[in-house]
Amino acid sequence: MSIAPTPVVIPLHCLRSGETAAVEAICGDAAHVHRLRELGLQDGQEIEMLQSGSPCIIRLGGQRLCFRSDDVTSVLVRTGSTG
Repeated sequence: MSIAPTPVVIPLHCLRSGETAAVEAICGDAAHVHRLRELGLQDGQEIEMLQSGSPCIIRLGGQRLCFRSDDVTSVLVRTGSTG
């Protein structure tokens, strides 16, 4: 019997390459949040960190997105709950 990891909410930039998580929240001013949501970062959406650092590259659905460090610090993700 395996024990499922406990979900933890962390900033997106804390994910390591190869880790997956679900978007929990996007913080910041309305224009910034709107821009990130238009790119597909929606609550509950599963992402995978392909390359950590700045810039970082994530996989979101069938696309790869590149972000500067100031963009990813405003994105909170839930780890340990994706399959």
